[in-house]
Amino acid sequence: MIAAPASGHGKTTVATGLMAALSRAGHDVSGHKVGPDYIDPGYHALATGKPGRNLDPHLVGEQRLVPLLLHGAGGADLAIIEGVMGLYDGQIGGEGFASTAHVATVTRTPVVLVVDISHASRSIAALVQGMVAFDPSVRIVGVILNKAGSERHATEVVSALESTGLPVLGVLQRDDGIVAPSRHLGLVPADERDDAAHALDRLAAQIAEKIDLVELLALARTAPALDAEPWDAGREISPVGEPQESRPVVAMAGGRAFTFRYAETEELLRAAGCDVVTFDPLTDEALPDGTAGLYLGGGFPEVHAAGLAANAPLREALRVAVTSGMPTHAECAGLLYLCRTVDGMPMVGALDADAIMTPKLTLSYRTAIVPADQLTGVAGTRVTGHEFHRTTVTPAAGDPAWLVDGKPHGFGTATLHASYVHTHWAGHPQMAQRFAEAVHAYHPTTTTAHSEPKGRAERGHTSARSAGRTKGRAERGHTSARSAGRTKSGTRPEAWTWHGDRELAEGLVDFAVNIHDGPRPDWLDTALRASLDDIGAYPDPIDAEHAIARRHGRRPDEALATAGAAEAFGLIARARDWRRPFVVHPQFTEPDVALAAAGHTPEHVLTDAGNGFVLDPAAVPEDADLVVLGNPTNPTSVLHAEQTVRQLLRPGRVVVVDEAFMDSVPGERHSVAGAPLPGLLVVRSLTKLWSIPGIRAGYVLGAPDLLADLRRHQPPWSVSSTALAAMLATSTPEALAEAARRTTRIVQHRAVLTDGLTELGVQHVTPAAPFVLARVGLGAHDRLREVGYAVRRADTFPGLDDSWIRIAVRRPETTRKLLATLRIEEPWT
Repeated sequence: MIAAPASGHGKTTVATGLMAALSRAGHDVSGHKVGPDYIDPGYHALATGKPGRNLDPHLVGEQRLVPLLLHGAGGADLAIIEGVMGLYDGQIGGEGFASTAHVATVTRTPVVLVVDISHASRSIAALVQGMVAFDPSVRIVGVILNKAGSERHATEVVSALESTGLPVLGVLQRDDGIVAPSRHLGLVPADERDDAAHALDRLAAQIAEKIDLVELLALARTAPALDAEPWDAGREISPVGEPQESRPVVAMAGGRAFTFRYAETEELLRAAGCDVVTFDPLTDEALPDGTAGLYLGGGFPEVHAAGLAANAPLREALRVAVTSGMPTHAECAGLLYLCRTVDGMPMVGALDADAIMTPKLTLSYRTAIVPADQLTGVAGTRVTGHEFHRTTVTPAAGDPAWLVDGKPHGFGTATLHASYVHTHWAGHPQMAQRFAEAVHAYHPTTTTAHSEPKGRAERGHTSARSAGRTKGRAERGHTSARSAGRTKSGTRPEAWTWHGDRELAEGLVDFAVNIHDGPRPDWLDTALRASLDDIGAYPDPIDAEHAIARRHGRRPDEALATAGAAEAFGLIARARDWRRPFVVHPQFTEPDVALAAAGHTPEHVLTDAGNGFVLDPAAVPEDADLVVLGNPTNPTSVLHAEQTVRQLLRPGRVVVVDEAFMDSVPGERHSVAGAPLPGLLVVRSLTKLWSIPGIRAGYVLGAPDLLADLRRHQPPWSVSSTALAAMLATSTPEALAEAARRTTRIVQHRAVLTDGLTELGVQHVTPAAPFVLARVGLGAHDRLREVGYAVRRADTFPGLDDSWIRIAVRRPETTRKLLATLRIEEPWT
């Protein structure tokens, strides 16, 4: 337990830094937070690669603390718990109830104190001694000193602390602390910070240098065993519906504006027979396909009000869904989003209320009572929760969701709950049960914006909006390879086999090949060299496939190692007798090559530059039995929303998502690699991020029956020992931490390129990958070669012409030289 005498001493900095440093040292760490806070667990998740979890006796009951701790720490060898406020500060009037000390006592966790010594020296020893003596049942085992002014200052404090008998585990100087920026409700969530991973890397390095991690681990090992069963969502809730029935979708708000939700909420809903799909109200214009329930958690809609207001299609879709009776649970930010306005900005408008920012902070534990039977529960149900906001809603209540201190609070009906009170459903599983039952019982009576009723597309009807959106589809959307000006089935046109490495020549600066331009990590080179010791035996992929499966939260039989993505596409092409395979273009042409080589005639769905090359799932014909989509797509660098991929899934259809560049996307946002969905295959490559194109290393994730089709066509021992070593090495926590660092650098370096193109007035696609598609003008590719730069020609991708080029992200100093050349060489056309 990382605790402190009071708030502001550096608990979050030290706890998160320890999680990151120990994870990078090879430990499997789980992160936990005392209290209701959502923001700190976000940083814990970033540090550990596991969901951050809360331990709050007010919200979940004292009896659930140990089971929830064991659940969150399942599979980990170390759990680190960050305290709340001062060590002994708890619920007002509760005599320390829900304090850090309370949770440490119940979970029998040894405590390390973090103490800010910036304004004292020897007095720190008196403070620490008082903390130790105040409650002997709390086992304080060590001290970390924070914000030391100088080495001399630190030595004085350490000397004084000798009298306490507690070891000083480390000293951080004033300029060592790396903290997240704050705003009106505390820290800025990690999901809102593009630099979060980079800042965490620096913090982990400093913690590893300044704190004795070996001693800390020794103290952690003194924690006694806990005699309890881990919390299990499946035991807390009853499945709704028959197992063979399709699972209704609960659309859960996420993204930068909605970062507050407890991990157990989703686990309970899944245990109740629902699928949970995250959508981003800032960017997604439609709800996920099959949505039958809405969960709008907490966050900062007031900060992102302009962006939320700008997404009018989704606001309308939500308004229609809520008013049609779709079960909807909205807490705090969700309440604001459903109002007519927030600070004058238009919101969803499902509630006849308006919200405004105020100077006053509302922060308090609550006990709420359900006033009448509704979505939340039956009349008289008593629930614990908390409030945390600086806004007010007028009117404050309609038909009330709760009675709080005897006063009506929020808006509640049989299908809607909207209030400021946050609840933790692990403490009140009946709420999850009731919500899931309502979701299963919901039958749409009206359509939502951008959606067609089921079966309508099959009958050939389109709405006026969708007709306008897909105008010209016959001319440009559903074109076969032949009708698009390409060759018959079975041939391999020169354009399809053109790759970026063919652009290179002596004396040219490489902006063509999408390989990370930084050096490989030492640990990866060591693993690759060590693999040569194994080349005397035939390679066995089992260990690598198990490591890959663990890395993505999949079962071992849901991963297949391949000799790069190229082999994967070849296996997919030969796996079945595809009747009507489609490839979404512009994108990597290897799938076309593989399908043609297998005797198929690939057809194309062409996305359009006019809408940023974003795919409309309705553009794919219903009878397509194979659909191949890049995400993020090469060469457009477009990241398609997760629900777009899900909307492509159909019975009898296989959807292949090429995620070769997904490991370069911060947080791998919109990845479906961890989604065990029927009919979905995800192809991954290790070539790009790890700079190992000479080692053909990749893999496929999917259902065992689909992978079995691929295995039947895979030659024995096609994946080399060296490639398998690369897969093992890049699946470790150390590798994931390095991947986060590389991704952060890519984002920073890419901004230099995109900012420069914007300044030059060069049209380019908003990128999500380590390359940018730019429309520089006819002849730009050849002109750049003449002046010493290799860029990827784009006219070999279906749907693009010679006016486009693809530019790989490089170091800023190299990029600025290219931008200067572009400026000098204008105009291109």
